[in-house]
Amino acid sequence: MGGDPGHIISGIAGSLNNSKSTSMQSDNHHAVTAPQAATGSAVNNEELKSFKNYTMIVYGLYALGLFLGGVPTVIGLIVAYLKRNEYTGTIYGEHMRFLIRTFWYGVLWSVIALVLALVYVGFIVMFVVGIWYIYRIVRGFLCLNDGKGIW
Repeated sequence: MGGDPGHIISGIAGSLNNSKSTSMQSDNHHAVTAPQAATGSAVNNEELKSFKNYTMIVYGLYALGLFLGGVPTVIGLIVAYLKRNEYTGTIYGEHMRFLIRTFWYGVLWSVIALVLALVYVGFIVMFVVGIWYIYRIVRGFLCLNDGKGIW
């Protein structure tokens, strides 16, 4: 009754896995104990909160870039590139890819708008690109705030 929970769990795991080889059963002795599992899930939740916070900061930098000439957006892009692999498999990874694409498509369409400005059409294109950019930042932030992926 007063035994170590780790030994109890590994004993149960060992008896449930009788079909496995002996070497695999000995690995069950190193199974995660109940207290470690509870701590592991708490660390996971903290890690996910950190992912969400970083993603919100990147959205904020993108929005701030609208008012400060794009420098905060470039900083946000760098953070998005640095964090995207770490966030793979989570909704935050989707958000980082979304932000990276938003930046590069925004740059592409802005360059096209500059070229078209020579024939006085570029100003309309630039206005549309600005509205599109704001829409994507707002939509992404709202999805993030609701705990949803972007797609």
